[in-house]
Amino acid sequence: MPSANLTRSIASSRTIGTGLIIGALAVTLAAILIPVSLFGESSVAQPRNGVTDDGGGTVSTQYGPLTATDRDFVRKVRLAGTWELPAGRLAQERDSRDAVKTAGEHLIEGHTELNRRAEEVGRALGIQLPSQPNAQQQGWLNEMTNAGSSAEFERVFANRLRAAHGKVFNLVAQVRAESRNSMVRSLATRANAIVLDHITVLEDTGLVDFDAL
Repeated sequence: MPSANLTRSIASSRTIGTGLIIGALAVTLAAILIPVSLFGESSVAQPRNGVTDDGGGTVSTQYGPLTATDRDFVRKVRLAGTWELPAGRLAQERDSRDAVKTAGEHLIEGHTELNRRAEEVGRALGIQLPSQPNAQQQGWLNEMTNAGSSAEFERVFANRLRAAHGKVFNLVAQVRAESRNSMVRSLATRANAIVLDHITVLEDTGLVDFDAL
């Protein structure tokens, strides 16, 4: 029979061996997890609210730091006007119901003002702004233009515009809360009020399909 000392020695060796295995597993697990925690969200820019990074970084201006998010916001304000203004005019030209015409009036007034403000900010901060709708926005305008009836036009008008305003509303709130550039904040403040107004009048048409938003 093995002596008591030998028995204790064997048990001790097994304990050490088990500890080494557990330790190795812990090191392996840490090696897997560390890149996720240190080099995942913290080191890679994760765009929020559809923000497009133009690669220009943050630059100093007399109105405060100007970030890529700030610039993208100003461009998106102007881009919205390139198709939402024409959409508002279509609502006036088509044989639309009063609620749809009212929404069109608000779109025209709101985006005429936002276009002016965005262009002033663009000139002051050296941001090149778009002057034409992108392919997707042009497609939405084409849907409205080619609508075969007043009812079809009104449905497309209300739902396309409500969906677009809902998406940009999050970006407006983010920029207003985070931007350290006074001109951009001022634009975001006004855009917040106008976008909310547009969301309201579009919903007032009674045509918005909330399940599809």
